[in-house]
Amino acid sequence: MLRRRKKDAAVRKESITPGFTEITADAGIRNARHGGRAKCLQRLIRLDLPVPKTLALSFDAMHQIAMGHLPDTTAMMAAFGDSPIVSVRPSSEDPDWGGPGAILNIGMNDARHKALSETIGKAAASALYLRFVQAYAVHVARLDPDEFEVAEDSPDRALAELLRVYEEETDEPFPQDPARQLSDVLRSMARAWEGTTARLLRQAKGAPADAGLGLVVQQMVFGVGAGESGSGVIQFIDEQTGEPLIKGRYLSQSQGRDALIVGEGALFLTRDDRGPSMEELRPDCFKELAAYGEVCRTRLREEMQIEFTIENGKLSILDAIRVTRSARAAVRVAVKLAEDRVISREEALLRVEPRALTALLHNQIDPKGSRDIIMRGIAASPGAAQGRIVFSATAAQASAARGEACVLVRRETAPEDIRGMHAASAVLTERGGMSSHAAVIARGLGLPCIVGASDMVLDTREKTLAIPGGRVLEEGDVVTIDGTTGQVLSGAAALVEPALDEVFQELLSWADEASDIGVRANADTPDDASVARRFNAQGIGLCRTEHMFFEDDRLTVMREMIFADTPGDREAALERLLPMQRADFIRLFEIMQGQPVCIRLFDPPLHEFLPHSREGMREVASALDLPMSDVTRRVDALSEFNPMLGMRGVRLGITVPEIYDMQARAIFEAAVEVSRAGAPIVPEIMIPLVSAKREVEIVKARIDAVAAAVRMVEGESFDYRLGVMVETPRAALRAGDIATHTAFLSFGTNDLTQMTYGLSRDDAGRFMGDYVNQKVYPEDPFHMLDTEGVGELLTLAADRGRAANENVMLSICGEHGGNPESIAFCRRAGFDYVSCSPFRVPVARLAAAQLALKDRPEFEENVLKSDD
Repeated sequence: MLRRRKKDAAVRKESITPGFTEITADAGIRNARHGGRAKCLQRLIRLDLPVPKTLALSFDAMHQIAMGHLPDTTAMMAAFGDSPIVSVRPSSEDPDWGGPGAILNIGMNDARHKALSETIGKAAASALYLRFVQAYAVHVARLDPDEFEVAEDSPDRALAELLRVYEEETDEPFPQDPARQLSDVLRSMARAWEGTTARLLRQAKGAPADAGLGLVVQQMVFGVGAGESGSGVIQFIDEQTGEPLIKGRYLSQSQGRDALIVGEGALFLTRDDRGPSMEELRPDCFKELAAYGEVCRTRLREEMQIEFTIENGKLSILDAIRVTRSARAAVRVAVKLAEDRVISREEALLRVEPRALTALLHNQIDPKGSRDIIMRGIAASPGAAQGRIVFSATAAQASAARGEACVLVRRETAPEDIRGMHAASAVLTERGGMSSHAAVIARGLGLPCIVGASDMVLDTREKTLAIPGGRVLEEGDVVTIDGTTGQVLSGAAALVEPALDEVFQELLSWADEASDIGVRANADTPDDASVARRFNAQGIGLCRTEHMFFEDDRLTVMREMIFADTPGDREAALERLLPMQRADFIRLFEIMQGQPVCIRLFDPPLHEFLPHSREGMREVASALDLPMSDVTRRVDALSEFNPMLGMRGVRLGITVPEIYDMQARAIFEAAVEVSRAGAPIVPEIMIPLVSAKREVEIVKARIDAVAAAVRMVEGESFDYRLGVMVETPRAALRAGDIATHTAFLSFGTNDLTQMTYGLSRDDAGRFMGDYVNQKVYPEDPFHMLDTEGVGELLTLAADRGRAANENVMLSICGEHGGNPESIAFCRRAGFDYVSCSPFRVPVARLAAAQLALKDRPEFEENVLKSDD
């Protein structure tokens, strides 16, 4: 019985003892089981590249090692022959997830050091042993790194010193058994990977909580010998631009100098002279490397960086990894591989991260330059810009008039700051979140913007800005805004220009062919519309007409209308605004060249067009020739406790109908004029903030009457489409009733999120970080569409709207429309298009194409094939 128990225990132990696999051309190596490095090495072997003998440990084996069940490391070392020296490198499923660092020269001990000293020289042998002792002490034994810094110039003396320190710190000599060394290294790497800190770090990079790690154990090739010997890396593209370029580094042991591989060949660089290139020293090896680079590109279908050694003139390939590259380079590489028929167009589309395209649309901080970061905030609109600090919209306009770039700094922006934002090169606010006024407008304008920089203290009276660390900036000081990272930099940082070249355009043209959902742009001005056309938006999904009224010549007339006492006086003031609105719409229709244009009728409360300071009120009183008391009374009368839920949108259109009448007339007259010169224009008119069917009926009746009047006066027939902006939960719930009177339902997810959560989007930034960190919300709902709560309202409204009117068009036009996650939701819900800021259109176009491609049956098959 006892013998049987021992036998059963042995069987159980054997079943959980991890094994290893030699990487050969036909070994069962899988990316999902052994990691990307192991799989890549197998592919290199299949391509007949000279790869040293390598063993692979699977994810499961590593997990068992972390649990204390080690493989037979004696057998592993024996697989490499007599007295082997090996390296251990991590092999995760995705290299971006990181992992423990490689440890080289495992197997070095006193005996091996003595033997190598006789063949490659004592100094070289000591350097190899020294490197291993340092790595083992710090990363395996977890000793203080400072104790193992090398102070001696002589490798021999430094080695002796570190061996003494190791014994002093651990009370035992440095391990001499290669099998024990390997066991300790494997255990250390496995436990490091499964530690809490490492897990959190890789999860932050998108790795699942249970992501596995494999290891590869490879025979060392030192690159040391009597003949030409050395080690290095080489790649064949520029990682910043993606252009062809031979680039890398080669350390020649025989020449004793470092070579920088660049351009046509490789130059040895020393302090004061240049030696021969690697191409001149070993033209055969250089030619082989160039050939291997081309093989990797065509057979592995990727631009690779190759790690190699040359030992006595013999070339060995140790590893090959995907060249780390910028977004600009990623686009060029993907397109060129497709044009050379190495990969398909569909695969090229899938290889580019949609959000990475923002780096091509705006100026960016030069990654090679230095960064003097003085504070941080929420990265609300991507891109980088520099300029002198100004604290008011007026100062920004004055700066622009002088031809000086400026950064508009405000506590928070309001509609009256629009002109200043147009004049500024970037915006920085103390308050606000991703859906605040500053963030939304900046994204629409393509301005770099940081909001919620709560660490700064703004004094607009003294025109100073106190920042962390006790520094105080004054108006006129130069800063750089990095809206991509949320960093504010001191001074004028070096910038990289946008890259909207033919390669970028080619990729997006392929995206449009693959996509199955429309992408429009939110565009409020002719300039916005021009940007939308440049990015090939399929129309305008939201034109916010109120932004047209903040120009100097219009604002005064708008205020006259607000101060009018009778409908007749209001109509007289609006009659002066009519030609201005008509000209705006004519320009929009001309720019969009027959593509759909959806115009939202006036939405904000009237008080936004009035000043709130005493000085501003005096200016209005002077401009309108009114007593100061009348101005003060009207400002007080229009003030509201919660203006965003007060007299705005359709409520204003019903109580002050002359505004909507004027806008409808301007739209129809513009459509008639542009149609006479070309194809018929069918404008789309959207009613904001609807919550009841009757609101739609009332507004529709007046707009129909205006349309009939314009048809009679102009002697032209035209069509238009009337729709509703669904921004209130009640409108979503009653979508079936509303859809019977409309041609489209467009969901304004900014306000709908605000009302669903009961959150102010301008104030949520103050606590949203804490909420996300404590997992109250998985993400800021103003930044990422809440597909569960708000999404349920969208789905319910879509179903009820389509049930009542099967031809009703569905879309979203909030800032969520540019997020790939939101586009995925809209596709599932059967929406017709999404609309977003012009500068987010390319991101949305690529994301829409990728989602359509991933839904194709062959996508899953290709994913499975890629693991072979």
